[in-house]
Amino acid sequence: MSAEQKAQDLGLFSKAAVSSPAGNYANAVRSGQLLFMSGKAPQTIAGVAPKGKLGRDYTAEQGYQLARSACIALLATLQHELGSLDRVAQMVELQGSLNTVPEFEDHARVLDGASDLLAEVFGAAGVHARSVIGVDSLRLGLPLTLRAVVEIKPDF
Repeated sequence: MSAEQKAQDLGLFSKAAVSSPAGNYANAVRSGQLLFMSGKAPQTIAGVAPKGKLGRDYTAEQGYQLARSACIALLATLQHELGSLDRVAQMVELQGSLNTVPEFEDHARVLDGASDLLAEVFGAAGVHARSVIGVDSLRLGLPLTLRAVVEIKPDF
């Protein structure tokens, strides 16, 4: 089954909207066969953006769901930029920035929310290198943001 069909079957884009950049930058920039994606945040819940810190306002399991939500926003942007998720050859890298309390230690578990979704949609092509860091703050008090580097199939 194609990545595009898997995403449709999972209902990923039924509520996902492509957000505009929050400043003077692009959602994605292509260089050769690589697409560099700007940071994406979890989707709003009842029109309200999630706000707070992992380890204080959110558990690691809630963070997992927030990372999955941010990954849906990333995939919606990817689909918008490429026209189809089937144009993805490989998810090369995923980076996560988590707004955490100093004692928080479950960074990898939280980012698994995004990594698991990428593997679910793209199979082996969704397996990627990744890094995750805890930070003292993020814009608008967001709990996390994700960014990615994607290889595009050469025939597109």
